[in-house]
Amino acid sequence: MLFVNGTGIWLEASILALAVFWDVVLGEPARFHPVRGLGNLISALEKIAPKSGKAIQFSFGLALAVILPLTLAVGTYFLIINLQQLNTITYVIVAVFLLKSCFSVKALAQEGLRICRRIEQAALPEARHELRSLVSRNTESLPRPLLASATIESVAENVTDSFIAPWLAFAFFGLPGAVAYRTINTLDSMIGYHGKYEYLGKASARLDDLLNIIPSRIAALMLIVASKVCRLNARQALAIMWQEHGQTESPNAGWTMSAMSGALGVRLEKVGHYALGAKLATPEPDHIRKAVAVMWYTAIFGFLLALAVMGVFYAATT
Repeated sequence: MLFVNGTGIWLEASILALAVFWDVVLGEPARFHPVRGLGNLISALEKIAPKSGKAIQFSFGLALAVILPLTLAVGTYFLIINLQQLNTITYVIVAVFLLKSCFSVKALAQEGLRICRRIEQAALPEARHELRSLVSRNTESLPRPLLASATIESVAENVTDSFIAPWLAFAFFGLPGAVAYRTINTLDSMIGYHGKYEYLGKASARLDDLLNIIPSRIAALMLIVASKVCRLNARQALAIMWQEHGQTESPNAGWTMSAMSGALGVRLEKVGHYALGAKLATPEPDHIRKAVAVMWYTAIFGFLLALAVMGVFYAATT
């Protein structure tokens, strides 16, 4: 990890704890969010990207996937080095703000519960509209069961990239690692999709897949433990995860989604693509609430794991 000594590790652990406290109590920054600025930058770069030629699109996208995260990570590294030398309190404030910008727990829970309430109120058009911020599929004609399913799937899938992976990146590589991860993940979410300019985002998508290989498996296992704490079916979660995680196009999303399917005992389906737990019950709004509860406990375990990793670094330096 990017520390000088054991004392630095304790300071970084405090920064993680403060960032998590900020997220749980205050939520997302109201006015200025670095990831929003990053999104605007990616949109601007996308506009000047080549619009024809698979090879040239891929080359541009590859350069973007390598240079942008590396530039921001290196910039973050020199920023924190200078702030550490300037003033510890200033460093902590800036580091907490930047780290908080790299993950989100509360916002994911709020989005899931907001859609849950819409479905319970039979406000399906509103639920479909709000679901668009969580999933890439067409939500315009989704019936009630598939709305509930898509919401649960999104909560489960985002356990990995919303907080588990950023926390692990921070634990192993410090704030520059968390910034680099969030940059790659944002690139994937904005340009790593099928369509006319698919090759532009192919490098970002593959790099994001690579970075999430280990975090997604860890997240799925913690999700199963969390389901046990929530008195759900952990045994079934493990079985379905092991048997059906490969159904999804993503090599990583299926792990947490299939585990959640088994834990809740519901069928999670994207029509024409996959049906996790196909023989299980149809999801209802209450299952969304249970999924969010499992997500919160998974976040607790993920936070403790990140601290444990830092503890290992501390032990290795003393």
